[in-house]
Amino acid sequence: MSFMTWFRKATIVGIMADFEASSTRVIWHTYEHKGDPNWSLADCFNHNSLGDRGFDINFDPSIVSISISRLEGKVALITGGASGIGECTAKLFSQHGAKVVIADIQDDLGHSVCKDIGPASASYVHCDVTDETQVEYAVNKAVTNYGKLDIIFNNAGICDQFKPRIVDNEKTDFERVLSINVTGVFLCTKHAARVMVPARSGSIISTASVSSVVGAAASHAYCCSKHAVVGLTKNAALELGQFGIRVNCLSPYALATPLAKRFMKLDDEGVEAVSESFANLKGLALRAEDVAHAALYFGSEESKYVSGHNLIVDGGFTAGNPSFGIFKYGDS
Repeated sequence: MSFMTWFRKATIVGIMADFEASSTRVIWHTYEHKGDPNWSLADCFNHNSLGDRGFDINFDPSIVSISISRLEGKVALITGGASGIGECTAKLFSQHGAKVVIADIQDDLGHSVCKDIGPASASYVHCDVTDETQVEYAVNKAVTNYGKLDIIFNNAGICDQFKPRIVDNEKTDFERVLSINVTGVFLCTKHAARVMVPARSGSIISTASVSSVVGAAASHAYCCSKHAVVGLTKNAALELGQFGIRVNCLSPYALATPLAKRFMKLDDEGVEAVSESFANLKGLALRAEDVAHAALYFGSEESKYVSGHNLIVDGGFTAGNPSFGIFKYGDS
């Protein structure tokens, strides 16, 4: 029997993927060919075609499960990794096989996150992202500890007290927000590129905001800073693409992070209630886990040809002008 004859008569496998937070379970089922001379390999992916051509679909009692870690062997540095989106992302990256360096100024929280993840997979470094020496040290620590740097998630950020009248805003407050939210992203991108360019690969991810695409969602300083993050993302993507380095950012809608709770002076339920009242997508609230999964996408090979992109995670909030109510249903 020739190989092709054997192959035609062999059991063909179909794949069903069940995505989970920590792994992808791939479950295999079998479809047995019954001798149709018009059979082609493409038929194994078309259930209707299988039935039309007289295939028997046999459920194989032996189910094989394999785990796929989307960041296996990767090394990631996460600024602002001690709480909120950063903490959630650090834990998710670790679950998917990455070694993680958490960089923050909240030392106790940072060490606690590392303990939760485990010393074999995580380490902590104190890092004020406005201090270039500390940023350089954090990047070097990732390389020293784990041999390389594949991913940096520029997530550290602040927001100032909301003052709707620009004449009431102070220059010092404005500059402080920009120093962390913009200069910090610049410095982290710069030093990540320093080690990624020789490796000719890497993924640089930054946290922006829906305030990067619409106005009046936050303070003047915060809105300005997040627009700047998107601009830097696009510029860096165009420079670093020649070295195989991808640069992207995430723009989440409001969610109950420690930063948002301090800014709004509300607890988790209060922040979610306010967010829900303005949200386009009803019935659920944006959580840190949702943003972490978006970062996971950018860090993994699934986004290997995505660069210069601002991924807006907002349930459609920025898709239109909320004052246009033509699609609103009545109370009934």
